[in-house]
Amino acid sequence: MALKVLIITERFYPEEFIINDLAAEWVARGFKVDVLTQAPSYPFARILPGYSNRLFSRETWKGINISRIFTVTGYRDSLFRKLLAYFNFAFVSSVIALFIGHRYDRVFVYQTGPLTQAFPAVLIRKLYSKPFTMWVQDVWPDMVYAYGFKKTRLMKAFLDFIVGFIYRNTDNIAVSCAGFAGSIEPYVPGKPMPHFPNWPTVTPDQTGGAGVKLSDRFNFTFAGNIGKFQNLENVIRGFSLAFAENPDMQLNIVGDGSDFERIKNIVSRDGVSGVVFWGRKKQEEMPGYFRASDVMVISLCDQPVLSLTVPAKFQAYLAFSKPIFCVMNGEVKRMVEEYNTGICAQPDNPEEIKTCFLKFYSLKGGGLEAFSYNSRLLLDKVYNREKIIEGITELVKGEGGRL
Repeated sequence: MALKVLIITERFYPEEFIINDLAAEWVARGFKVDVLTQAPSYPFARILPGYSNRLFSRETWKGINISRIFTVTGYRDSLFRKLLAYFNFAFVSSVIALFIGHRYDRVFVYQTGPLTQAFPAVLIRKLYSKPFTMWVQDVWPDMVYAYGFKKTRLMKAFLDFIVGFIYRNTDNIAVSCAGFAGSIEPYVPGKPMPHFPNWPTVTPDQTGGAGVKLSDRFNFTFAGNIGKFQNLENVIRGFSLAFAENPDMQLNIVGDGSDFERIKNIVSRDGVSGVVFWGRKKQEEMPGYFRASDVMVISLCDQPVLSLTVPAKFQAYLAFSKPIFCVMNGEVKRMVEEYNTGICAQPDNPEEIKTCFLKFYSLKGGGLEAFSYNSRLLLDKVYNREKIIEGITELVKGEGGRL
């Protein structure tokens, strides 16, 4: 009999997250997969074209039954609406879980964003004894403080209670970044936390974006979300200094996000040349932008929790065997240096960022090939899709939800 799995997640198709690929793979393996999510709104905080923001709706995609609840929009520019969106999903999904939880053999939470989205899974586990596995993409409470919430005694006590309650009521915790385990372990001492990283969902065998041409210059490209943590202001300041010495370079920014307009205004206000904003592109268009780039840029602000993070774009950069300009500290910097896949700069040092831009350019006649070759080696060793999916699947299938 087919294993019945309920996936609970705030983000699902047509929003472009790796859970889409995992769910489709489980259907291909014979699982019966249902998804409890919300009306799609990422990354613009408004309902995506073709969808309506109804109280409850259903659809089917690739054999997956999707149940959607109402989304609180406008969360990108309002902290109140962001908190309201968290509460809305946790509460309404928990109510639905009361009525549908008994139907499933396993519950799986793809936790990107708020940990509170795991509440309905905890409820199902307690009421119906259904094993619950969570794949952690954002570690709490660290991310809450990173967003600017003050770590007062009351706030810490409140968050520690919520976080501890959820983690203790999870049968299996898998982490997408190895460093997350150290932050979670104090809440569940001794609990195994296998590392299952994200694999690239944009790959060279995809043909989208054919014919993309960025420029005749040497092209650096940043792709993905443009938020307060991406540190693009410092990247642009460093590039501006480098461009003043060598105008045969271009910095391409492909994507959108909550900080997009501010970053564009900085470029306009300061008269920075050589920076081109391409806007958000569909995932199927991205191969063309990767192929047309000489070096890919990955950057995050210098905060402790962010140093544990490996942004999903990193794996895509590796898939296209691109040299990587790492403007961040922590796990990504460690891998770039250990595997020699590119050059690293301190995220808060525009002068050092400038120097690294120029150093990459100096290698364009020869020297970039070694970075590209090593990127492919790192991809095959750490981010192999088949091995990761097999590991997650076995974790979910394990007797009683435990291995």
